Amino acid sequence: MPGITSSSLSDIVFMLLFFFMVTTQMRDTEQKVKITTPEASEVVKLDRKDLNSYINIGSPTLQYQAQYGTDARIQLNDAFRTTDDIRDFVAAERDALSEADRQLMTVSIKADQDVRMGIVTDVKQELRRCSALKIMYSARKPAK
Repeated sequence: MPGITSSSLSDIVFMLLFFFMVTTQMRDTEQKVKITTPEASEVVKLDRKDLNSYINIGSPTLQYQAQYGTDARIQLNDAFRTTDDIRDFVAAERDALSEADRQLMTVSIKADQDVRMGIVTDVKQELRRCSALKIMYSARKPAK
C-alpha cells in the first residue's frame, strides 16, 4: 500500500482560511443595551442592509448599569446619546452614503419590547425634524 500524501492539505486549509477571512463581516458596533425585539405579525426582510442606520433603545447591559442606571437609554453607534444627538447622527449617516443612495436611507429603530413608548415617540419626533421619514421597526417572527 502506498502512503497517503498530505502535501496539498496545507494549501487547502490556507485557501479555506483565506476564504472565510474575506467573506466574514465583522460587527460594526458594540451592543450596549439589552434588546428583546417584540413579535410582529408582518415581517419583511431587508434588501440592502447597507442603507440602514440603527437606533437601539433599551436598558443598559450589566457592565454599564452602574454608570448609567437601569432606565431605557438610546444608543447611537457605540455610545449612549440623547434625542438631541439624533440630528447629528442622521446627518453623519447621510454623508457616509453616496448621493444616489441618500434618498433610500432607512432608520431602523431596535427597541426592547418593555421600553416605554414615550422614548420611542421622542425619537420619532426628532427623526421627523431632521427629515428622516423612512422608519422601520425591528421585530421577530412569532414563535409557532
